[in-house]
Amino acid sequence: MSQRSDLRQRRATLEGEWSRWIPQLRTARRSPSGSVALRPEVTESWLRSLSSVDPLRDSAPAAADDGSVARRWADSPLRRPVHDLADELHSIADDAGFVAAVTDESGTILWTCGGRTMRHRAERVNFAPGGRWDEPAMGTNALSLALRTGRPSTVFSAEHLVSALHGWVCYCAPVHAPDGRVLGVLDLSTTWDRSHPLAMSTVRSLVTAIESRLAVELPAPRPASEALRAPVLLSCLGVERAERDGVPLPLRPRQLEILTLLALEPDGFTAERLRAAVYGDRPVSASTFKAEMSHLRRALGGGITTRRYALTAPVSCDAVLVLDALRRGDTSTALRHYRGPLLPRSEAPGVVEWRDQLEVAVREAVLASAGPEHALRYGERAPYDAEVHEHALRLLGPDDPRRPIALGRLSTALRD
Repeated sequence: MSQRSDLRQRRATLEGEWSRWIPQLRTARRSPSGSVALRPEVTESWLRSLSSVDPLRDSAPAAADDGSVARRWADSPLRRPVHDLADELHSIADDAGFVAAVTDESGTILWTCGGRTMRHRAERVNFAPGGRWDEPAMGTNALSLALRTGRPSTVFSAEHLVSALHGWVCYCAPVHAPDGRVLGVLDLSTTWDRSHPLAMSTVRSLVTAIESRLAVELPAPRPASEALRAPVLLSCLGVERAERDGVPLPLRPRQLEILTLLALEPDGFTAERLRAAVYGDRPVSASTFKAEMSHLRRALGGGITTRRYALTAPVSCDAVLVLDALRRGDTSTALRHYRGPLLPRSEAPGVVEWRDQLEVAVREAVLASAGPEHALRYGERAPYDAEVHEHALRLLGPDDPRRPIALGRLSTALRD
């Protein structure tokens, strides 16, 4: 059988099985235009939400009405930067017919603005201060997806689980503190017929402005002698961040690369080998390399040997945790720490080599596992890996409620 014929047969089989599940997931899920959206993240959210949310509810539940919402907004680190941008937010909401909203990390709305007509429409579904929009409370919506994934999200019309929201489209993005924590989300919402292709880029720009203001308001780092009492937490899988006791370390990308390599190879490097791992064949002077090492050593308060470069300061690295878990055969722990590729923007040869090793090792552990939850979890980060999705389907029983997740992902992988 040719590869093309095999692909057609796999797709036909997949579509036949998928059709068994569609009535359960699509009931009354059509937009005003009659089209149906089946993005995997939306389908997965529906499946999680149906156990706690009635699709026929008419509005979001309210947080306790004891003044706590006003106090939370007064104490929120988002209040000052949002206030600084209030004129711009009001202008955007009024001119384009949107309602703007800011939530805390739990998904409770703390602040809104917009024109009178749109605010009244939003208040009918409790899209207002005190409304709870997390997934267990209100099902599939852009705010809950952004909080769950830590990424910008759009939910259009009938993609919402609750039918009262089918007339809406929402664009939002999470707001991160300088240490990487999600503080809440910024949302722009309007009726589906007013959807605009520039809405998401506007949200992203506003969130960037808020995060820039948050960075300025950081407390000053403590002296190295005090900070050394706590280990460095190095996050380099899918993100690029180093902190100590909640305070970000002032490291440039090159220094993060060096710190990551030192954490992954505790026996250390000769100067020549470390330079090659960081710069490859690029002509970089010895003074430039030494300057990077000096800055990193100062940021760590020492912590790096001189003759042979190795760490002496305590560093907890997520990539090392993944490798340790894989060596123990603990795939669940490895997947919990594996949030994405190693330093995804880095082109340093040593980092690229470790990135490939980690990706292959985690994927092979998933394919060797007899637990479908491993393939499902890894599949979230590998949407085009058909082999992983097929492995999940082989392990899931025919009536397992998680089967549509794997079917949807495999359909996407085969289509592309």
